[in-house]
Parts: sequence; structure tokens; C-alpha cells
Amino acid sequence: MACANRSPRSWRPRAVVEALARLEKAIDQTRTRRASGRVTGVSGLLVRANVPAVRIGELCELREPGTDEVRFADVVGIEGETALLSLHGTTRGISVRTEVIPTGREPVIVVGDFLLGAVIDAHGNIIRKAEGVAGRADKTNQPLYAPPPAPLTRRPVARHLPVGIPAIDGLLTCGEGQRIGIFGPPGAGKSTLVSDIVKNVDADVVVCALVGERGREIGEFVELVMPAGARSNAVLVTATSERPALERFKAVLTATAIAEHFRDRGKRVVLVVDSVTRLARALREIGLAAGEPPVRRGFPPSVFALLPQIFERAGNSTEGTMTAFYTVLVEGEERTDPIAEETRALLDGHIVLSDRIAQAGQFPAIDILASRSRTMNAVVTETHRRASDRLRSMLALYKEVELLIRVGEYQEGRDAVIDEAVRKRAQIGNFLFGGHAKALSFEETVARLLELAR
Repeated sequence: MACANRSPRSWRPRAVVEALARLEKAIDQTRTRRASGRVTGVSGLLVRANVPAVRIGELCELREPGTDEVRFADVVGIEGETALLSLHGTTRGISVRTEVIPTGREPVIVVGDFLLGAVIDAHGNIIRKAEGVAGRADKTNQPLYAPPPAPLTRRPVARHLPVGIPAIDGLLTCGEGQRIGIFGPPGAGKSTLVSDIVKNVDADVVVCALVGERGREIGEFVELVMPAGARSNAVLVTATSERPALERFKAVLTATAIAEHFRDRGKRVVLVVDSVTRLARALREIGLAAGEPPVRRGFPPSVFALLPQIFERAGNSTEGTMTAFYTVLVEGEERTDPIAEETRALLDGHIVLSDRIAQAGQFPAIDILASRSRTMNAVVTETHRRASDRLRSMLALYKEVELLIRVGEYQEGRDAVIDEAVRKRAQIGNFLFGGHAKALSFEETVARLLELAR
């Protein structure tokens, strides 16, 4: 009789109750009739369609009636009942008969160890797999639009990251989890410096995104950095200059998502993006096509909103580390270039390449006095820091009297400190711009730095 007084739900086994709850939730989320719409027009890079209940960032399928052809697009804008779609590809073949079907999900990338040693496109399709590289077959989905780690969960930058380049390891020491910008004009050697970093950096996994490059340059980069499986721990994401703006943007998101995957599995990851300038141009194309107003040098507001969201995803988490290098093409004066100015303000350090140094045939053409690593003091010893400051001081003193030396007006013996800077100028130049055929270890670099600073 006691059981008869219980509520109908109270005597059910717990497993049945939980199963019913899951079923109710699934029914609530199920679309009883597949919502779809039709293309109403194509405007430049964007497709306009009347599609019900879509969200910004949602992935949509585009199907051609009578064929099996399926394309995908992202929702980048909404105007009343009209959705603005950016295609994963060109608009060729789109018609008013094209059916648009919301998927209800945001884009993801399939990630795993199988990507190591591979060259892929922005959608994760493998273009080339290095011979002899066989990662585990584990696969998982990683969201392209993931939030950055919470500020209070980030591990501090506390360990140096050797890159094999004396000028950087000695005077601009990078830390694991730092985000560094490489700024320079055309022809100053940004891509060469990036390839040297990718080849020599001490990391478990290296992920590199080449955005808007010429196809020839990508082939050369692959042969230089990943010949015959030499970089079996590297993943290269490419989107050449002729690809749609959304694909160039997604190449950076894909590379970042892959780097996040390995970082969150406890790896020491290095992410390289070449370049932020071409990424910003792709975002500008998308924003202007969606009707945004140009505000700074033709760039719409969304560009300056998206850049910090992308940069903040790099850095350390509770599980692993993720150091990022972003190259920036400086057009004219850096202070008048909005992308260079914005990027410098958002990152943890800047390596400035000088056109004057490059024209003199000195590589890497790093202007030490204009460059700075904001985390260096946290990852080097006091002895290393003092030696670095002393070399910087000698470079600054030499710069003050360089003109006098060139015109023959400099007289030795008037200032012992300046005399020392002049005497050691050739040795310092060989240390910084020696173009070492073989990468120096961090210990070798520090030893040479201390010797020069005596």
C-alpha cells in the first residue's frame, strides 16, 4: 500500500529517468521539418539568401537541385530576413534555384596526430603527407571559433624558448607562451626568418599558416622546411592569394585550432602565421562586402575587433604552452599603418626588420634597438640580462657616432666607452648578422654574448 502512494516518477529506476530526460532534450532540439531557404542574389563575394533562424557564424549547406553537388558557407551577416553567406570557394555556379540549409552548428576542424608532417588547406584537407610520418589514428573535432583561455587559468611565461638565432636568443629572448610580432617592409627577410624559426625552434609541435602567399613561395617553403619528413612534428596550413577571402581567414583559424588541440594535450607548441597583413586584407574584403563602413585606411571595424580575438587564443593554458610568431608587412611608416600599429599594441614583443640593414646584405636584418621582448626578463638569468643590456648600450653608442666615423671626424681617445663600442662593432655585427649556416644552441649563444659583453 505504501508503494501506491508514491508519485509515478519516484519509483522509476534512475537510469530510466535519465534516459527520458535525454530523450526530452533531444526532441526539443529536433527540427521536425528541415528548415531551408533559397538564394536571392549574389553580391560580389557574398551570397544572399532567405533562410529562417540562422545565427552569425553558423555553417550552411548549399545544394544544387538535380545534382549531388554540395557546398558550404558561413553566415557573416544578417539583414532582416536575409542572411549574408560567405562561401568556402567561389560563387561560380550559384543560382536562384540553389537551396540553402542551416546545419545548426559552427565550423569545426578534424584534428589529431595524423596531421603531423602534413600540408593541408584551410578546410583540413591533406594536400601532402610527409613520407615515413605515421601518427596515431585518433581524431577529434576542434571548433574554429574557440574562446581564448581564461586569464586566471593561464600559466605564466617562465621558461625561455630557443629558436637557434643568436640575435633573438641573445638579445630578444622569447618565452614559452609569448606572442611575438615580426615587423618589416617588403624584401627585409620576414619569410626567411620565419623558415629559420620553424626549422630550428625547440618545440614538440610546430603549426605554420601561410596566408595569401604565391603558390611558388609555398612550394619553396615546403621544400626548405619539410624536406623528406625533416619536420615530422610540423603542420603547414596554406591558402594562396587567389583563394576566397573567407578561406584565407580560415587558414589562420585552422592553424590556431590545431595548435590549441596539441597545447591542450600538454605539448609545447609553436604557432607561426605569415602574415597578419594578408589576414587583415581578407577580413577587409569580407567586412566591406557585408556592408561595413571603412574607418581606418579602408579597414572596417570588424578587423580591429577580430585581431585581438585571434591573438588571445595563443599563450599558455593549464595543460601546455603555445608560443606564437606573427609576421606583419609594414607599408610606409609603421605609425601610419593601422594593422602594424594595432598588432604591436596587442602582442608581447616585436622584432623589427630594417630595410637599411637588409640592403647592406646583413641577415637576419633585425634592428635590435627598435625591437623588444616583453617577457625576456622573466626567462633569463641576471647575468644574461646584464650582458644583453651592455650590448644594446654599445649598439646605441655606436649609432650616435656612426656619422662622424663615416665622414672621418671621429677621434679615438676622447671617450673610453664609445671607443670600446667602436672597437667591438665588427664582432657584435658578426654575432648578430653572421648568417650562421648552423643554428647555435642557446648555451652557445649565451656564452658568446657574455664574451662580447666583457
